[in-house]
Formats: sequence, C-alpha cells, structure tokens
Amino acid sequence: MEFNVRRLAADAGTFLSRAVQLTEETFGQAEKTELDAHLETLLIRAESTKHWTEKIMKQTEVVLQPNPNVRMEEFLYEKLDKKVPTRANNHELLGECMIDSGHEFGPGTAYGSALVKCGETEKLLGSAEKEFIHSSAINFLTPFRNFIEGDFKTISKERKLLQNKRLDLDAAKNRMKKARMADARSAAETELRIAQSEFDRQAEITRLLLEGIGSTHAHHLRCLNDFVDAQAAYYAQCYQYMVNLQKQLGSFPSTFSNNNQPAGSSSASVSVPSAPPAASLPAPPPSQTSPALNELRSTSGIRKARVLYDYDAASSSELSLLADEVITVSSVPGMDSDWLMGQRGNQKGKVPITYLELLN
Repeated sequence: MEFNVRRLAADAGTFLSRAVQLTEETFGQAEKTELDAHLETLLIRAESTKHWTEKIMKQTEVVLQPNPNVRMEEFLYEKLDKKVPTRANNHELLGECMIDSGHEFGPGTAYGSALVKCGETEKLLGSAEKEFIHSSAINFLTPFRNFIEGDFKTISKERKLLQNKRLDLDAAKNRMKKARMADARSAAETELRIAQSEFDRQAEITRLLLEGIGSTHAHHLRCLNDFVDAQAAYYAQCYQYMVNLQKQLGSFPSTFSNNNQPAGSSSASVSVPSAPPAASLPAPPPSQTSPALNELRSTSGIRKARVLYDYDAASSSELSLLADEVITVSSVPGMDSDWLMGQRGNQKGKVPITYLELLN
C-alpha cells in the first residue's frame, strides 16, 4: 500500500514537472532540446505515410463499394466481429430481373431468350465483381489497415514516450542550472545523466521503428501490384463475358437497326436482316411520281420525307433508315435516279427512293 502511494506521488511529480516544462517552452521561458535532423525527417515521412495510406484506403473502399450505407453497415459488422450477410449486388439484381422478364415474355421468343442470356451474363458480372472486391480487400486493404492499426500505433506510442523523455531531460537541465548548493547540484547532475541516458535510449528505439517505414513502403508496393493484377483480371473477365454475349445476341433477328452506329465501325452489334430488295417492294406511292419529285430533282431543293421501311446502309455513303421516321431529302446532280440524299441531324447519306414517301 505504501509502495503504491509513493509510486503515485512520483508519477504525479513527473507529470507536473513535464507540464511546467512544456508551459515554459510554449511561452519561451525555457530551452528545448531539438531532435537531430535525421530523426525529424523520419518522423515527417512516417506522418506522410500514415496520411496517404488512410486516404488511399478510404477512396479504395468507395471504389469497391460506392454505397455509403452499405459501407457503414459492413463497418459495424466488422467492429461487432460478425459476418456480413450475403447480399446480391446490382449486377446480380439486374440479371435476376432480366431473367424473370425473359421467362415472362417467353424464352422461346427472340426477345425473351435475349433477356435470359443478358440476365445470365449480368449475374456472371456480379459474381466477378464480388471476387474482385474480396481479393482487393484481402491483398490490398487489409495490409494497409494493419499498418494504420498496428505498426503506426506502435510508432505513435514510442514517439509519445520520446516526447516525455525529452521533457524530463529539459526539466533536469533547468534544475541543474538553478542548483546552488553542492548537494543539490550533485543530485541534479545525477538526475541529468539518467534523463539523458533514457532520452538517448528512447530516441534510438523510435529511430529504429521509423526506419522500418521503408520496409512498409516496399510491402505496400507489392500490395499495389496485387491490386492492379486483380483489376486487370476482373476487367478482362468482364470484357470476355460481354464479347460472348454479343456473339450470342448476334444470332437473334431484330427489326431494329442502330441508326446512331457510325459507318464502318468495328464494334460488334446485333445483326439485323436487311429490308426486302427494291424489286419485291410495292410500287412507289403516287406522290413520288407527282410533279413534286420532278421539281425536287430539277431545282435541287429540300423536302421532308417519311420512311416506309427499315433500311440498313450497305456502305459508308448510305444512311440507315427506321420505318415511320421523318428525314430531310434532296436531289444531288449526277446521283442515280433511284436515290436521294437523306439527312438526319448531323448524319447524311444516300437513301433509296422506294423507301420514302415525300411529304407536302
């Protein structure tokens, strides 16, 4: 009991001495022992490493899970040391919706079958995303978090001890200066030697820990490589899934053409049957044999025309058409009599007359 009381009294005396020393330093009334330049540099690098590690961690978590509510829920489960419940991600939910709608419309129909295949691919994308997130969490986020919650906490603890030992040293120096009697001066010298020894020892411990930041950077570099490899594998897998889906959809007939697809584009698209040849189409409407068409050709004027049938451009000089849309047409000198120049917004190209009905 007596020992504990003495120890508490000593601790209180030490705390008071440090507080007085820090206050006097703040107001410029006491000298302060400066750390050597190398140790200061190591401390700055450690703080910078901690700062950017935390920022990279937080932003990576946003990339892997954009929903802040889900991130908060996962954080709480982690703190409670409970397993996060399994849930479908957005790709999987979309895939289930497409599959259900495909069965509703009928998997025997082109549209229903396409929906089912798209849904299956979306679920594969969702599964790949989960695997990517899991891999990134283990190989990238966990090592970064271990540094913040482990190594850096140890560094912070030893740095705080170093600060206390530095205050003890400077307080001992001040007492040494104020000592007048021989006995007091001898006691102050002994106290100063002990404080200097403890400060030097703590400075060496802190320095060794701080020099380990170089190894931390090397470890984080390996983790960064693992993260990039996981991203590359994930995006390559998703790309392959989508290429396979495009090939599957290419076998489905469709009455719709992609009129916004630039001519000569190399990207894959859904194949569509071409409109029937002009010979099998009905004769041009009477309005096309009226003086309006002759006037259009003779004056090179501009008219509106309604599209009668879908038409897929056979070359980059032609314009794809969609039934019932209205476009602008004009006659160009030297152009074949079966064709007019059509324009839709910024898109322009030749269009067959038999697919058009001129409007008044």
